[in-house]
Amino acid sequence: MIWTGTCGFGRRQADVLRQLDAVEIQETFYRPVSVERAVKWRAAAAQPFRFCVKASQFITHEATSPTYRRSGRIIPDSGKPSYGSFQDTPQVREGWEATRSVAEAIRARVIVFQTPASFGPTETNRTALYRFFESIRTDATKAIELRGPWATHIVEKICEDLGLIHTVDPFDKEPATYGLAYFRLHGSPPGKTMYRYRYTDEDLARLRAICREYDDAYVMFNNLSMHPDALRFRAPLRDLSNPSVPARE
Repeated sequence: MIWTGTCGFGRRQADVLRQLDAVEIQETFYRPVSVERAVKWRAAAAQPFRFCVKASQFITHEATSPTYRRSGRIIPDSGKPSYGSFQDTPQVREGWEATRSVAEAIRARVIVFQTPASFGPTETNRTALYRFFESIRTDATKAIELRGPWATHIVEKICEDLGLIHTVDPFDKEPATYGLAYFRLHGSPPGKTMYRYRYTDEDLARLRAICREYDDAYVMFNNLSMHPDALRFRAPLRDLSNPSVPARE
């Protein structure tokens, strides 16, 4: 099975819920989201629709990251070292509790933990990963997008030990895990203009072929044209799975 969606609502919420299979909630990365909002999102969607959640940056990113400009809080210099890098701190635990509460309310199928490129394969970082993931509990599948220079065999070992799915952009690299794939499409080629890239029909055909190598796959577009690209990717899959079902407009 392939679930096609976007990283965030690339169009009106009603359009995404009606036309696609899934969405990855992005607001949860930048700042805590109320359970009440999550409940409304779930209530607005048909049962087959799948929600995924991007984990709080309080867990993954240091407070010096420019993404904290959207955090809604002023963090004094003395408190900044306590954020991010999967540390065992109240701030990281706050990020997890905020993520977990929304994931439960929205019945999220996947929680995505995206690390910054600066989070490399040091002994300290590996120890922090193990401590963090061994300490949390959730019914959702846990996926991790390690954007630093992590060797494939190290990622494979970490994911196997901790029950994680390795998230990648399939046009950049292959995941180190098998069975279920969680792909995040950031655009191509890499660089300042990558998010402006509109996928060609050839790109999408190649992507469908990649997905067929896995038991199941989430395909989550994260470029500026993510909604129309997702619809174009999804259309042949929908037609093949059930040609009697008319296209959702």
